[in-house]
Amino acid sequence: MPNTRPRIYMQEVATRDGFQNESQFIETEDKVRVIDALSLCGFAKIEVTSFTSPKAIPALRDAERVMHEITRQPGVEYTVLVPNVRGAERALSCGIDEANLVMSMSETHNRSNLRMTREQSFAQLEQVVSAISGSSVAINISLSTSFGCPMEGDVSEDEVLRWIERFANLGVTRATLCDTTGMAYPSQVRSLSARAKALFPEMVFTLHFHNTRSMAQANALAAISAGIDRFDASLGGIGGCPYAPGASGNACTEDMVHMLELEGFDTNIDLERLLKVSAMLPGLIGHDVPSQLLKAGGRNTLHPAPAYVAEIGLKP
Repeated sequence: MPNTRPRIYMQEVATRDGFQNESQFIETEDKVRVIDALSLCGFAKIEVTSFTSPKAIPALRDAERVMHEITRQPGVEYTVLVPNVRGAERALSCGIDEANLVMSMSETHNRSNLRMTREQSFAQLEQVVSAISGSSVAINISLSTSFGCPMEGDVSEDEVLRWIERFANLGVTRATLCDTTGMAYPSQVRSLSARAKALFPEMVFTLHFHNTRSMAQANALAAISAGIDRFDASLGGIGGCPYAPGASGNACTEDMVHMLELEGFDTNIDLERLLKVSAMLPGLIGHDVPSQLLKAGGRNTLHPAPAYVAEIGLKP
């Protein structure tokens, strides 16, 4: 019988968003091993690395090597973070499928994270869009702090929509709404998602949640109710924004997949295979990971009853 379950497209970000925050350098061979394993799990997209200056993010200083050494699987898009024209040139030489551009919806966070005003960021990213346009490489704009800034507070929906429009006018057709510090809540997510989809029907939207306040999964369901079908998530729940006070890890991929599958959605993810990849992380990064599924197993993971249970009621 044909699969009638609604499809949700999962996009893995651990090898960029997660690894860039680790103090312990992960060797190139290990990065490649993790990405190759993730490529066999059923993801729609994997964010492999960042072509930011190695001085700014030394953890990803091997971006070219990683991109050249991974084994690419049909049906998987391999995307990278591109901050400027120089980064775009480096990334294009590696045969990327998508360039992911980033700026913040909060002026304060943009200055803290990118060391420039939002207008300066937009001008720089406009040059990147121009440099990539005409190639086969897709362009995605990730809009950080779309649901709130830890320094400014609320960010208005109208402001987020205004910036989406500016990038749409450049010909960008993909956008990620990022909950950079886990400030989003379901009704807010539902409202912004619905308005964005209605105003920009040609735009492909992704939502990127952090689980800082344990609302990532609730927010994902709210987004789905508004028509969103693409989500970023991070293996083991690793990662976070180093320039955002209080930002803990990203939404955990395996926890998200487990929930979505139970709710009747088709994520195309081989969860058993994914958990084996997640189990590699503590040894690579030198510490435990937030993943709850890795600790507890799925809801159908059963355990033997204590021996005394069989004896209860047998004695007179």
